[in-house]
Amino acid sequence: MKKLLAAFTLALSLGTFAYAAEPVKAPVAAEAQAVAAPAQATATATAAPMAAKAAVAAAPAEKKELKANPMVTIPIFLLIIGATMCVVVWSAKQTKSAADFYTAGGGITGTQNGWAIAGDYMSAASFLGISGIISLYGYDGFMYSVGWLVAYITVLLIVAEPCRNAGKFTLGDILSFRTEPRSVRAVAAISTVAVSTFYLTAQMVGAGKLMQLLIGIPYKTAVIGVGILMVGYVVFGGMTATTWVQIIKAGLLMTGAALLSVLVGLKSGMNPFQFFNDIATSPNVIEHVQKVVLKDPVAVAGFDYGQRFLEPGLFLKNPLDQISLGMALVLGTAGMPHILMRFFTVPTAQAARKSVIVAMFIIGFFYILTTLLGFGAAIHVTPQAVMNVDKGGNMAAMMLAQKMGGDIHPFLGDLLLAFLCAVAFATILAVVSGLVLAASAAIAHDIYVNVIKGGHADQHEQVKAARITSFVVGACGIVIGIAAEKQNVAHLVALAFAVAASGNLPVVVLSLFWKKFNTAGVVAGLVTGTIVSIALVMVSPNMTYPKKVAADAQKVVVALEKKQAEGAILTPKEMKELDKAKVDYEKNKDGKSILGLDKPLFTLKNPGVVSIPLGFIVAIIAALAFPSRRAEEMFDELYVRQNTGIGIAKAVDH
Repeated sequence: MKKLLAAFTLALSLGTFAYAAEPVKAPVAAEAQAVAAPAQATATATAAPMAAKAAVAAAPAEKKELKANPMVTIPIFLLIIGATMCVVVWSAKQTKSAADFYTAGGGITGTQNGWAIAGDYMSAASFLGISGIISLYGYDGFMYSVGWLVAYITVLLIVAEPCRNAGKFTLGDILSFRTEPRSVRAVAAISTVAVSTFYLTAQMVGAGKLMQLLIGIPYKTAVIGVGILMVGYVVFGGMTATTWVQIIKAGLLMTGAALLSVLVGLKSGMNPFQFFNDIATSPNVIEHVQKVVLKDPVAVAGFDYGQRFLEPGLFLKNPLDQISLGMALVLGTAGMPHILMRFFTVPTAQAARKSVIVAMFIIGFFYILTTLLGFGAAIHVTPQAVMNVDKGGNMAAMMLAQKMGGDIHPFLGDLLLAFLCAVAFATILAVVSGLVLAASAAIAHDIYVNVIKGGHADQHEQVKAARITSFVVGACGIVIGIAAEKQNVAHLVALAFAVAASGNLPVVVLSLFWKKFNTAGVVAGLVTGTIVSIALVMVSPNMTYPKKVAADAQKVVVALEKKQAEGAILTPKEMKELDKAKVDYEKNKDGKSILGLDKPLFTLKNPGVVSIPLGFIVAIIAALAFPSRRAEEMFDELYVRQNTGIGIAKAVDH
């Protein structure tokens, strides 16, 4: 544990932080702009630029929109969807028992599960968001990639083998082994559904906006289409179908990223020194860092803006926020229900460890590729062009694909763009399928079978309950996705990891490794971690504060009116900015946040630094305050089981 703590501390010092929880900061005149999540930021692709962007108006001619060629994109979409539906049909024939539905009968190999974990984890938001951050902020975006890899060290060292040996289908199985099962399963199910819903909503909104932006499909149609496919994957194919969809998607994503990275490398002669020299000497990068990121109207003599792009500190500025987000990522991943569920699909503890190692290599290699794509977009697409399409930078990889392919032949540019669009779509399908399966398992297995039925339900009834629940969860996901079209969903992604790290992980770790832990500790830890993390996010900068929006708009009005007063003639673009700022000011000057606040009460964007320690402390205090002799007596059995696997069900042969 000391070695683990040292590794964790080192990881935090690098400034790693939660997946997509820290969205791209739009380069506006005000320093603290309202947040837009990577998955949701595509919704603002056509938003009017603000005053700070006016400085780059003289940049070379740039694309104002990104559109895929439907004649190329649609056949590739249909091909991928057709292939995955064939997997569903095959999987449906294999799914006969509850174990088949929830865990593929434990018959997934370590290598296959590693690829599936990678597919479950490498979401479209991370693929598009990380490359976009790097294209706009350089080195700091790379810290996202470091975070993903470090997170799985925690999974490997703490939860992979013990959870696989101690559990069966869900988080509730692990926590209820030596506690009062009904109350613990009920609370664990609520926590699982909460985490999955927050994460699922962001993915659904991302899917709708991505398809709307790239191929012109109406938002509601895109969300409904994604929802129908995900429900089909889960309801008919269960874990087997979900696993193979994730494996296929991971392979496609790795192929696309690797191919694009090679094309980027060829532009610099496959010479890394030349590649980074191209970045540091790019006039567009230099202008972007000077005028947009650092907001220097006039270049500071002797200051190397290009080199600054390759140094830390352009994006990650608050050390405490970095630590908080890092805690949420590194510890939250190990508490995510859909990740924990994957360890029940392998036949042995050795396979569980192998799957984590395989996933770490795949994820690590993938995020190295996203780094190349982000820097490649900065050189060849330019930050200005990326921001013109999406101010959050989320279309950088797509634009790079069209540019790299187009330099060879126009059709190849359309083909590469279409392929990445289809892969991004498949990525979202794979992630939401895993989330729906985790949520439905919590409701059907924990609540219906074990709480309502007291564990007395035959296999047919269990599978029927699981499928009905999956359908209901999927339908709710569609409804929530449509309702959240115009909402800022950054806080939902932050909440998913914060709740998992603050509620789930403390009770899992203490259940597995502390003899005195009991029912009171589980319930208190889960409830406190969940409520505190949600409450802190609701009063954090992730929420929208109208008076802050009005203040930012007022700064734009003052700056442009001062320019007019000095005799300068505003450009048409600046006139639009001025008009928009006046409207924004009048609209928001008397408004309040959803909780009636004028400004954030909690200044950090992620509550991990407060809610995670609190989750551990409350769980420990409650366990000590209400001791349980039975929980202590059963610890030895749990200890033997988690270290040897004795008593766990055997894998089902298919």
